[in-house]
Amino acid sequence: MKDLFKQIKKGVAGKVVDKVTDKTDKKASKHPVSSNSDVQQFLSKVAALPKTVDGDARLIFSLDATASRQSTWDVASQLQSEMFVSAQSLGGLNIQLCYFRGFGEFFSSAWHSNARDLLAIMSGIQCQAGATQLQRLLQHAIDENQRHKIKCLIYIGDAMEENIDLLAQQAGQLGLLNVPLFMFQEGGDPVTRAAFKELSRLSGGAYSQFDSASANQLKDLLRAVAVYAAGGLRALQDFSKSSSTGSVKLLEQQLKK
Repeated sequence: MKDLFKQIKKGVAGKVVDKVTDKTDKKASKHPVSSNSDVQQFLSKVAALPKTVDGDARLIFSLDATASRQSTWDVASQLQSEMFVSAQSLGGLNIQLCYFRGFGEFFSSAWHSNARDLLAIMSGIQCQAGATQLQRLLQHAIDENQRHKIKCLIYIGDAMEENIDLLAQQAGQLGLLNVPLFMFQEGGDPVTRAAFKELSRLSGGAYSQFDSASANQLKDLLRAVAVYAAGGLRALQDFSKSSSTGSVKLLEQQLKK
C-alpha cells in the first residue's frame, strides 16, 4: 500500500479536485503529498467566527476499536474527560463517540455534554478483530454535519486498509464543509502516516503521531483539539503557549500554514 495515491477524479467539488490535481500526476500519485499547507483560507474563516458561548460546539471523537487497539482505547476512555474540562471555559463542548470493530460493526453515540456519560459508554466496550472502516466514518461525519454543524473530527488509529482515492474525496468534501480532520496515529507505520497526513491536509486539519506509552502526549493533543473546537485558532494558540508538549505546537503550526 506504499503506492497510495492516484489523481482524485470526479466526485469532489471543483476546488478540491483542482487542489489535488495540481499536487498529483501519474508519477506523483505513487507518493502521497504530506505537506500540511493551503489551509490559510479555512483558518481565516474559523478565526473570524465568534467564540462559542452557548456550549453548542460539536466534536466527533472517533477511534479504531479493532483488536490491536484495546490498550489505547482504555487510555482514551480516561482522557476524554480532559477534552470537556479544556473546552469548558470557552463555552463548552458536545461530543459524539464513534468507533468501528469486528465484522462491519460501526457505532455512533448520541451527543453528550459531560464526561461521565461518555465514559459510561466507553468503559463497556471491548475491542474486537476486524478491518478499518474510515470510509464509513467520514461519510457519517458528512451526513451528521447536515443535521448539526460539526467543528471538527478526531480520529485515533494505527492502520490504513482502505481505498485512499475514496477517502481523499470524502476528506475533500469535509474540507469544503469546514470540518477539519485531526488524525492521530499510534505507532510509526509509514503507509498509515502518509494516508493520515493527506486526509488531514485535504480537510484543512492536522496530523500528529504519538507513542502508545505516552498518555500525556495524547492527553495534550485531545485537549488542544477540544480547545480549537470551542474557541478557534486563537484559543489553540493560547493553549499552545502554556503546553510543554512539542506535538501540540506542531499541531498549531500545521493549522497556521
